[in-house]
Amino acid sequence: MKSFNTLLAAMAVCAAGITTVQAADDNFASLTYGQTSDKVRKSGLLQRNTDNLNADGIIGKDDTWGVRLGKINDQGRYYMTYDNVSGDHSGLKLRQENLLGSYDLFLPVGDTTKLFGGGSLGMTKLTQDSPGASRDTDYGYAVGLQAGVIQEITDKASVELGYRYLRTNAATEVGQSGGPKDGTLRLTSSAQTYLSANYKF
Repeated sequence: MKSFNTLLAAMAVCAAGITTVQAADDNFASLTYGQTSDKVRKSGLLQRNTDNLNADGIIGKDDTWGVRLGKINDQGRYYMTYDNVSGDHSGLKLRQENLLGSYDLFLPVGDTTKLFGGGSLGMTKLTQDSPGASRDTDYGYAVGLQAGVIQEITDKASVELGYRYLRTNAATEVGQSGGPKDGTLRLTSSAQTYLSANYKF
């Protein structure tokens, strides 16, 4: 719980810092859809208790939905993102939720097209909710990078294609309901390719 509170405090400090910059920026909101693939490490105990389990396949190119809200100007943008994805494989089911603060810089490549790149910091919530197993949830840090291209449609609307890579340390226990633990699944990283519809207001 201490680490969770530390993450929240760090995010609050980051948010307070970036909101003091570019006070006259436009607001923007986005809806995102993409696909996420995770790297998941099995504990030695879980490895011994399962045969040929592909933990990386639990969340592998699964549909991911998200929302963003932030500020934007001609040079860059800062924003908060919430997104979630779930997947199952070999009788195991995981759900990943991310809450991130991000900053991007823009590089124009035409009158209505720009490249972007930046970093993200926040937290990941990982839930193991497999059929017949005890439900377990854990929080971990999330830190990563994103890049892509934005195409303006009107002065207010744009679409973008992006890629984001996150490192994290959230982990959940696996075991039958009311029984001993079979082991641990630890999320080490996730990669997401996404499309986004953005609107300035």
